[in-house]
Amino acid sequence: MKLVEYPDSEMMMMDLADTLASELKTCLLMHDHASLAVPGGTTPGPIFDSLCAADLDWARVHVMLTDERWVPETSDRSNTRLLRDRLLTSRAAAATYVPLYADAETPEEKLPELAQGLVSELPISVMLLGMGADMHTASIFPGADQLDHALKGDDLLVAMRAPGAPEPRITLSAKVLKSAMSRHLVIIGGEKREALERARHLPPQEAPVAAILSDTTVHWAER
Repeated sequence: MKLVEYPDSEMMMMDLADTLASELKTCLLMHDHASLAVPGGTTPGPIFDSLCAADLDWARVHVMLTDERWVPETSDRSNTRLLRDRLLTSRAAAATYVPLYADAETPEEKLPELAQGLVSELPISVMLLGMGADMHTASIFPGADQLDHALKGDDLLVAMRAPGAPEPRITLSAKVLKSAMSRHLVIIGGEKREALERARHLPPQEAPVAAILSDTTVHWAER
């Protein structure tokens, strides 16, 4: 794990957007397309605001989420909605979006179809992850019903239900997360920094983020 500290989150978000854009450009020099996986939630929004205007060949970039809440795109809790509002706009509107949600009652009904759509994107070229204070990453939560399967299984996608999560989730498995060619983790605040330090000494079953810390660059700002 490599830790990069910033004086404030505004500088961190701008610098990280530049880093992601640079890595995508490098990938496009060698490949027909590049895949970019990003989290939802509130933290990455400012990164998206900068990254969407990056001068690169977005028509050859395939964007996906690391995880999604099983809610329609019209919901305020939809990560897809966040991406369309803040990343898949400006120059990045030309990117191809690879969905992690389809219209069905449960994620299990659509898992094979959505997983098939991921096959040609692997290994993911550039990945950005977040982490909760409970040490979850993507939607791999401690105490979740499919935790062991998400951490150790061979499936690309896993449907998850976890304590405190009001709806089912669908998440990239640890196998997919760990296979990314470049991986970044962004966190803000003392609480998450302390959680990160704890995770380094815990098994993934207790701290799922521990499964992906090796070869990951962690970006942190106090506020």
